[in-house]
This record gives sequence, C-alpha cells and structure tokens, in this order.
Amino acid sequence: MRSYLKHLKRSAAVGAVALAAFSLQPGSATAAPEPTPSGGSHTKVVGGTKAEQGEYPFMVRLSMGCGGALYAKDIVLTAAHCVDGSGPNTDITATAGVVDLEDSKAITAKSTEVLQAPGYNGKGKDWALIKLDKEIDLPTLKIAEDDKLNNGDFEIAGWGADKEGGDQQRYLLKATVPFVDDDACKKAYGDQLTPGDEICAGKLDTGGVDTCQGDSGGPMFRKDDSGAWLQVGIVSWGEGCARPGKPGVYSEVSTFAKDIQKAAGDLGGS
Repeated sequence: MRSYLKHLKRSAAVGAVALAAFSLQPGSATAAPEPTPSGGSHTKVVGGTKAEQGEYPFMVRLSMGCGGALYAKDIVLTAAHCVDGSGPNTDITATAGVVDLEDSKAITAKSTEVLQAPGYNGKGKDWALIKLDKEIDLPTLKIAEDDKLNNGDFEIAGWGADKEGGDQQRYLLKATVPFVDDDACKKAYGDQLTPGDEICAGKLDTGGVDTCQGDSGGPMFRKDDSGAWLQVGIVSWGEGCARPGKPGVYSEVSTFAKDIQKAAGDLGGS
C-alpha cells in the first residue's frame, strides 16, 4: 500500500475506539491499524443525523472497525483495505439489524472466509467480500451494474467519527452528499485518484458533510428507478474529513460489479 494512502484510508485505529462494548478488536484478516496523524482522516459520518431503526437494514458493522453492507444474506461487501488478503478467517464479527450497537436485538455472525479484490495493492480496487457462518435474515443491498446513476445526491451511513479526531459512534449516522465529477476530484487529489476505479462525493465549496475514519467499507447508495436502494460506492479514503475542496473518495461499485458477482459465487453466497 502506498504511504500516502495509508493515513488517508478510513478504517478505524483501535486506539480511537471509545466504546469497548463494540468489540472492535482486529483479527487476522484485518488491516493493521495506522496511527492517526495530526490533521489526518478520522472516524464517523461528519455532518450527519441519527438513522431510524430499520431505515437502512442492510448496514453492517465489522469488528475490525469498518462498515459494510449485506450483499447476500451470508456475505458482506466491504473495503479491501479493511482486510488483510484472502482465505479462511473466523476472527471477524459482523453486527447487523440495529442502529444502536448496544441494542440487545443486534444480530451477530462470524466470518468463515475473506475474499479481497484480486490484485489489490492499496490504490483502486478497494473492495472485499466476507463470508458469514450463517444467513442474516435482513434485506440485502443490490449493487450498481452500470454507471447511469453515478450522479446526483447519494446517501452515506456509518458508525465512524462525526468529526476529525472524533470517537467511534454507538449510533448509526446518516447524511447526503452530492456527486463530484472526476475532473474536480482530480484537481483535489491529483495522481492519488484512480479515475474509473473511484467515484467522489462531498460538498466541494463548503465541506461539512462526509464519511470519516471508521466508515471504511460502508456503502454509498441512492434510489434506483424503481425506488429501491442501490449501492454505487464503497467508503475508501479522503484527506481529513469534510474539508472544503477535499471530497470523500469511494470505490466505484459498477466498475467491479462483475468481479464482485463472480467472487460472491466463488464464496457460495446464498
């Protein structure tokens, strides 16, 4: 992984986790936590509000301090940088079905296998699948298979920090962010951006709304033409959180849709 991306990725450093009940302990398939540099990126949806119970039933919290979404009832789609390679793994706990991570009604499942995007090297291709040991009986989030809805406003949600330097959150936060085109995002990040692999979103002029560290792997989504939720992005990285001129960068799901579908088939998704 390139050094300039290490401190920008939006997975959570273990030291930033304030709520021990979340069991955010890294397992063998998690990325080694990076120390959070001064002025670097941090943890939850910035500028967000609390989500209502059941509003985003596909949302998943992962025990290494990342987010994810139910791709299938027994497979979670998350970010490649949240895990450490592919193979058998029983160390990750997925929590779903609640907005309050301390809710006794939370549904949990353990990982059995991880599949990281083939060829992932820290730049682009930031997706991974986690196979669970049981089905979670909740709605799944379908993924975009083309880029026709890669525009307009998107929804983001996560249990990461609500400001740079903030703590992980107990309650799921949500926000809306506008699409930022490749040219504008390229001006913000230069060669750090991988156009085609990545899609950007955020309030360029004012900042103030963004994903943050601890939101990594969570979905960016919007309604499709039928009114159903559709995942268009995966929280990946950004400079700081919600800074003017520095939008959030997301793995562009439609680019990898066929690869994700094939990988899920290889995992035997239900």
